[in-house]
Amino acid sequence: MAGDVSIAYRDSGAAGNTGSAPVVLVHGMGGDGHTWDRFAGQLVRRGRRVIIPDLRGHGRSAHAGSYLFPEFGADVLRLVERLGVERVDLVGHSLGGYAVSWVAMERPELVRRLVIEEQPLPLRSGDEQVTFTRRLPSIPELWHATSSAIRHPRAVLAFDRSMTGTALEQFRKPYPEWWEGLAGISAPTLFLRGGPGGMVDLAKLELMRAAVPDFTVRALSCGHSIHRDRYAEFESAVLPFLGH
Repeated sequence: MAGDVSIAYRDSGAAGNTGSAPVVLVHGMGGDGHTWDRFAGQLVRRGRRVIIPDLRGHGRSAHAGSYLFPEFGADVLRLVERLGVERVDLVGHSLGGYAVSWVAMERPELVRRLVIEEQPLPLRSGDEQVTFTRRLPSIPELWHATSSAIRHPRAVLAFDRSMTGTALEQFRKPYPEWWEGLAGISAPTLFLRGGPGGMVDLAKLELMRAAVPDFTVRALSCGHSIHRDRYAEFESAVLPFLGH
């Protein structure tokens, strides 16, 4: 339970590497925690404890009356606090990027490493326009997306589609508080962006790079779901960054 919303999660339990921070993996909109199964298995084999929540309105978590970006982050933070975790590595994809970046702003001392994958960056003011790339998904990307839905149909069926309008509205509205909070992130941060099929505004990404004290960008030639469509490249970038 996170606040008044029940948040489902999976926890690999005590790690073999007791000196390492647990890793929290946060999925994007429309999916659920099963999107991380392959990467989670690799982390567990390396002795890391892995915690995988389903965001509100997704998977086995409860639907909610509100789906504001900070609320997704607050759910993740309450879960970590409930589990008694004192130090954590956070990995978030797309909507999950909002959740983990919010945690890193609110509780910088809690976060050891921060990985953000393909988070669509918000507007800073009302004078800007939302910019996404227009490339259509490739055949391999479509295959990966279809096979993921076949393996885990619950993600599609459980998704609260009422949040789609709320999310689009938030993408179109300025979110200056998020931009102002970036300077408070103290964790080394790795931002992974896709290529022409991604959803990251490169001009805004440069502003984020300037705002976060320790910030690294890795560009990969794929679309929005790097960990799904370019898994080997995702793993080779993220595992060394997280370390032990």
